[in-house]
This record gives sequence, C-alpha cells and structure tokens, in this order.
Amino acid sequence: MTKGLEFDPGFGPFILAFSGTVEYLYADINRFKNLSQRKMKFRQYYKKFIELFNNNLGFYIGCLMWAAYIGTRPKQPILNNYCLNQEYDENANIAETQFMIKFWELFPKDIKYFLGENYEPDKTNLKILEMYKEFLIINKGFVEAKNNTDIKLPDLMKTDGVEKFKDKIDEVLKTEDLSKFLEYKDLICQI
Repeated sequence: MTKGLEFDPGFGPFILAFSGTVEYLYADINRFKNLSQRKMKFRQYYKKFIELFNNNLGFYIGCLMWAAYIGTRPKQPILNNYCLNQEYDENANIAETQFMIKFWELFPKDIKYFLGENYEPDKTNLKILEMYKEFLIINKGFVEAKNNTDIKLPDLMKTDGVEKFKDKIDEVLKTEDLSKFLEYKDLICQI
C-alpha cells in the first residue's frame, strides 16, 4: 500500500457544479414572460441559490484548510490527484470560481429586482473566492502537484492553528454538508 496524503479528503461526493445549476435555475425563471411569474419562481429558488453558493464556498474553504494542513506534514506523495499531468488551461481552471464571483456580485441586484429587498452580501465570501482563485492559479490547477510540499497557499491566507484543521474537516465531513465550513472562514481569512 502506498503511503501518502489524499488529494481529496472526502469532499467529492458533496459538491455540485455551481455554474450549471445556477444557469439551469435562471433558465427556468426566465422561461416565463410574465414578470410576476418570474418573481414567484425566483422566490421559489432563492433558498436554493443560497444553499448552493454556501455549499460550494464551503468546499473552497475546506480545500484551503486541507491544503494548509497537508502542508504541515512531512513530505509525502499526494494520492489520487486526478489533475496530475493534465494539460493546464488557466481560464478553464478558474472558470467556476470566476462564475461564483460574478454571481455573488450580481445576486443582490436580482434580489432587489425580483423580491424588492435589499441584500448586503458578506464581503468575506468575496475575499475567500478571490483567495481560492489565487490558490488555483499559483498551483497551476495541481497538474504538477506530486507531493504535499508542492502545494502553495495564497499570500493572504491565515494559517494559525492549522494543526487543528484536520479535526474540523473530519467534523464537517460527518455532517455531509460542506456549508458547515463557513463557520471556519475566519480561520483562513482576515474578516
């Protein structure tokens, strides 16, 4: 048996494609010609948008925590890195994160338009999205990450208490709800 550290500590089964799901939901909203019907449909999907965003943002937080944690371990191979030796395309690599950033910037306008409510998005979420985008870029999509020591962390990421990150990751994985990582965003990001 090969010793090493897993590339994915168990997040895979709980992540959904954010852009595809959001585009599907908006297509369903926009199929109605009548504004009141579109407003009703948006209201119906509002909670789903938030849940989906929080789940994917939680995934990003978990990935950053995992990268910080494995970076503290002695040099070991990364196991099951499906990105290893793939061709790197920066635009494709950051496309999903870019989509989430754009969504988070525009979502308050949609809430105002469809629901007539003001919505002030959490600025920390945008910081985390930008940090994760940097994480993807500086690691070139992990196509060269053979060992845990090959992984770089974003400049602004906090790593105080990194030795406890694995326990927190394990706790969240037991819940099967990646949005629970939002409780730990202050551990990796200056708020």
